Amino acid sequence: MQSVRTEKAQAWVKVGAIDEIPRLGARVVKTAEYDIAVFRTADDRFFAMRDECPHKQGPLSQGIVHGDKVSCPLHDWKIHLQTGIAVAPDEGCTATFPVKLEGDQVYLSLTPNEGCPNQ
Repeated sequence: MQSVRTEKAQAWVKVGAIDEIPRLGARVVKTAEYDIAVFRTADDRFFAMRDECPHKQGPLSQGIVHGDKVSCPLHDWKIHLQTGIAVAPDEGCTATFPVKLEGDQVYLSLTPNEGCPNQ
């Protein structure tokens, strides 16, 4: 796990090299308030969301990534990586965060995307 300070919430934080995040896996970035999971899909897309399932706060970083979703390891809720919204019939969402690539490095914004009331 990597720890970061949240003094500048607008700043981009370097997560690490692309190859340090396994395909169909995640890397956790710790902040003072909560953990953020940065996911990599099989087709090399990157997403970030608060590392808590909206159901029982299971660690999504330990879930299984499939397509554009992650399954919570506790109760198998499926969460859309892009939106943080649970797949029906389950309800709820978790905050997502912008991710960008520069060269072979992955960067994370600590400012959540709009849209999820549980930010």
